[in-house]
Amino acid sequence: MRRRLVLGAVVTALASTVLVTPASAEPELALRDGQRYAAVIQRTEYGVPHITGVDMGSAGYGFGYAYAQDNLCLMADYVTTLAGERAAHFGPDGRVNTGAGSFTNLESDLYFQAFNDSGRLERVLAAPGGPSAEARETVRGYVAGFNRRLRETGVERLPDPTCRGKGWVRPLTELDVWRNVYDTSQLTGVSSFAGQIANAKPPVGQGNPGVPAAAEMQPVGSNAWGLGRAATRDGSGMLLANPHFPWAGPKRLYQAQLTVPGKLNVAGASLSGLPMIALGHNESMAWTHTVSFARRFTMFELKLAPGDPTSYVVDGKTEPMTRQAVRVQVRGADGALSTVERVLYRSRYGPVLADGWTAGSAFAVRGSNEDNMRAVDQELALGRAKDVAGVREALHRVQGSSFINTIAADSKGESYYTDASLVPHVTDEHAQRCVDTPAGRAAYPNRVILNGSRAECGWGSDPDAVTPGVFGPKQQPAQQRADYVHNSNESAWLTNATAPLTGYPRMYGEQAGPRSPRDRLSHLMVEQRRNGTDGFGPAGFDLPSLQQTMLGNRALTGELFRDAVVGLIEANPVLTASDGAQVDVRAAGAVLAKWDLRMDTGSQGSVLWREVYAGIVPLRNKFAVPFDPKDPVRTPHTLNTAEPKVKTAIADGVQRLTGLGLPLTLELGKAQRDIPSRKLLPIQGCTGFEGCFNVTEPTTTKLGADGTYGKVEMGSSFIMAVQLGRNGPRTQTVLTYSQAADPTSPHHFDQTELYVRKGWVPERFTRTEILKAPGLRTDVIAE
Repeated sequence: MRRRLVLGAVVTALASTVLVTPASAEPELALRDGQRYAAVIQRTEYGVPHITGVDMGSAGYGFGYAYAQDNLCLMADYVTTLAGERAAHFGPDGRVNTGAGSFTNLESDLYFQAFNDSGRLERVLAAPGGPSAEARETVRGYVAGFNRRLRETGVERLPDPTCRGKGWVRPLTELDVWRNVYDTSQLTGVSSFAGQIANAKPPVGQGNPGVPAAAEMQPVGSNAWGLGRAATRDGSGMLLANPHFPWAGPKRLYQAQLTVPGKLNVAGASLSGLPMIALGHNESMAWTHTVSFARRFTMFELKLAPGDPTSYVVDGKTEPMTRQAVRVQVRGADGALSTVERVLYRSRYGPVLADGWTAGSAFAVRGSNEDNMRAVDQELALGRAKDVAGVREALHRVQGSSFINTIAADSKGESYYTDASLVPHVTDEHAQRCVDTPAGRAAYPNRVILNGSRAECGWGSDPDAVTPGVFGPKQQPAQQRADYVHNSNESAWLTNATAPLTGYPRMYGEQAGPRSPRDRLSHLMVEQRRNGTDGFGPAGFDLPSLQQTMLGNRALTGELFRDAVVGLIEANPVLTASDGAQVDVRAAGAVLAKWDLRMDTGSQGSVLWREVYAGIVPLRNKFAVPFDPKDPVRTPHTLNTAEPKVKTAIADGVQRLTGLGLPLTLELGKAQRDIPSRKLLPIQGCTGFEGCFNVTEPTTTKLGADGTYGKVEMGSSFIMAVQLGRNGPRTQTVLTYSQAADPTSPHHFDQTELYVRKGWVPERFTRTEILKAPGLRTDVIAE
């Protein structure tokens, strides 16, 4: 069996089985007898790896190796979390943010160990409808490549001091990767209840009344535009991908290109430790995802059996809860290990939660992705789709999009949106029948709590759904347009401002309701670019204007309210702060009047606006003109200057700056900075609630004693602008936090420095473009 791939470049031999040829020659890469994998990794500017394999396993092998070069410690830490071993290495009280929320190490371990002991993952992997042979082959190769890199360096010689010599670093297993796939699918679902599940126990006395709440997640989100021929200058299709994901931890994005000749050629980004491109493009189609607004779980209120808080009643019959004894190792302050044992409880609907477990009732939670292991297959299928029709077919066939919307565009000038995520099958009629307890009625529709004492209140199903209990493709919101589609983490209703989507189940989100400032600004940016009224050149999108629009750093709240605030200051030069102090605000008015309404790093007045608006945003009656569903992009508007707390907010904001000895003209880049290992670089953008499209989420939006907002925790991450013309894709990207979590890597902050300057990386997609890259490095690996 000999599969060959001819590649020309300077070759660094990393295995004795690889033929090394002169720079001027065309080296032959072949899968020789006895070898399982052969791949080429070509690094272009900013360390972006272009990986070519002789088959899917080899592509995975190269991908795993390249990722380990940049992020081995990051993955090793995440594996410790997924294995339920954090307390054994780091003690029980430290906290870990899994992406689904922040938990103590012990809570996290109990949750993950319970899942691992249950054998559920192995059953899903073995069941019909599990990952395909190709997906398994890709994962197997990824593991082999990752471990190859670890063997070469050894734990004691790892360049990253974060995990060099640490006992928690070990070779990766295929099960580790599948755990990652599974955990990622739970991101906005049951895993956000990890602490509630780990701490649940039968009540003593009346117990703990109330309704359980999920952990506060990192505010993952995204913007996405699919632009059709009616929105672009030359009639091509275009796509903007702007995921908002954490800048640190296991949910970082990683940029790469994967090629298997004749089978796959796709460039874009993947989530940490996953062996497929999750958003990107091929020769004629580009796609991206945003976090869906749809519900990913429901709770069930259990009626407990009299005198037995570990049994519940369904249709008049008593059922005992299932008990699972879970044991985890915990390292004490003296370094000694001990065992902590807990009993976790489960109902027919899912795990029982801590809060709300009283002598008479309890709550359980069920997630829609509990049997979904199709994410690898889903993204591979999307990567092969040639147009938006192919995207639609891939989503309907695989149904592996766990918690995300999909937005796509193609070279034919078509754009497409759908929420093809897995959503609990609870129709509006079903909710009307089964959301009938006091707690359920009080929480609906923000939370869906069904009556668990009636079997009929379990989830329904659709015949076209590959998984029982979820809506099938025919019920999913979808829209194909020649002008544009968009999503900024709101419901599907306003995918296109001129053609609202209606008629889908309420589980997918609100229809005809107010939109967030970020969502409204997104529509305005598209509209004004199409009209040519945004200052970025003639009407219609091309690649440069798409890039400029993305990094324009407009703040919609400033555009809506700034002039009214300046008017209030001019009429009231001294205002009363919330502590009763009299604050002279005249200088602040002059600064805000000159503010450019941008959240650029050098914008004077941007910090002052943030401090002032922090007191305005919670006001329920801040708008004088209410929301109008007939004009959802431009309403509500006009600041309610009759509200006395608006004046208080202005005084408080000014007082906060002057009290810290900071100038009212303080520039955003001096207060909003990256982490020290990346030089405390000034970072542009602001939060979604402030009305920024280019989202940046610092630790807090109120200045600390040091005059900063703390480190940037999440926001715009892998930004990709693609034009799909007749001559193939033209793409510009920037990975805001750079490729490598390793602080010793030259690619730890290089793209961050570029992002600070509003720079972009011209993508090298074709073979010719890759070979022209200055400083090209090529590694040929095989085993």
